[in-house]
Amino acid sequence: MTINPTNLSPQQVYAYLSTAVAPRPICFASTVDAAGNVNLSPYSFFNVVSGDPPMLAFAPQLSGRDGSSKDTLKNVLAVPEVVINIVSYDMAEQMSLTSTSYPPGVNEFDKAALTQLQSEVVKPPRVGEAKVAFECIVDRVIALGDGPMAGSLVLARVVRIHLHDEIAKPDGTIDPHKLDLIGRMGGSDYIRAIPAALFEIPKPIRTLGIGVDALPEHVRNSSVLTGNDLGRLGNAERLPSAEEIAHAHAVPATKIAQQSGLPALHQLAKQQLASGNTADALAILLLPQ
Repeated sequence: MTINPTNLSPQQVYAYLSTAVAPRPICFASTVDAAGNVNLSPYSFFNVVSGDPPMLAFAPQLSGRDGSSKDTLKNVLAVPEVVINIVSYDMAEQMSLTSTSYPPGVNEFDKAALTQLQSEVVKPPRVGEAKVAFECIVDRVIALGDGPMAGSLVLARVVRIHLHDEIAKPDGTIDPHKLDLIGRMGGSDYIRAIPAALFEIPKPIRTLGIGVDALPEHVRNSSVLTGNDLGRLGNAERLPSAEEIAHAHAVPATKIAQQSGLPALHQLAKQQLASGNTADALAILLLPQ
């Protein structure tokens, strides 16, 4: 099915976007208006966009009903400062509560029973329960449209970072397994980044992967190996040496699989990949046929 978004309502297009582009981190933004009234609201159109300068971005949308502006947007235009608090599972329900359209001037910290802590550099307070909070100066606000559900991109430069001691590693960096983050899915659905859901992929940042095209044809066209398996193999820095292939051939399990044919050999290599032994899997797959 192919869809032309111009044939749909903004609400229908939003449903496709917000469901397919997920999970999304959540910007729990605290702002103040010109009179100093505090507002706290969550936005899932949010991400980090620059390391130097350190910049975060989020995009409040105009109301889908009447095109009215969110208090957050009005506030950052009046007072260009924001604290972006990161949402963990233990505050998920309170975060959701603050998305209620309370009248201007209502403090969502009070409505959601969240702790209001004074920031060091900016006027808006930060959320005491947030394990990570970024004090930011708003660099610019870019209006992306003017009708209902149009977004405005808020670019915010980080000037202070606050971390709870419980999530910090001895070297001062963040332990992702202790963050217990949540992400926004479509509709009313969220996802929790529990340790069991996390997995690692070696990143070819300082190395040059051989690529899937360097693998034998029977490997590339395997009915056993998945795209993820091929990606892991192609991420290797080099093909195994003759000695490494000979060593793999000497293993009894490899000999048995080789005698049973390519599917059995591929299955054995798949098991090695699942155990993190990419080099051994490559050596098995490169045995003479």
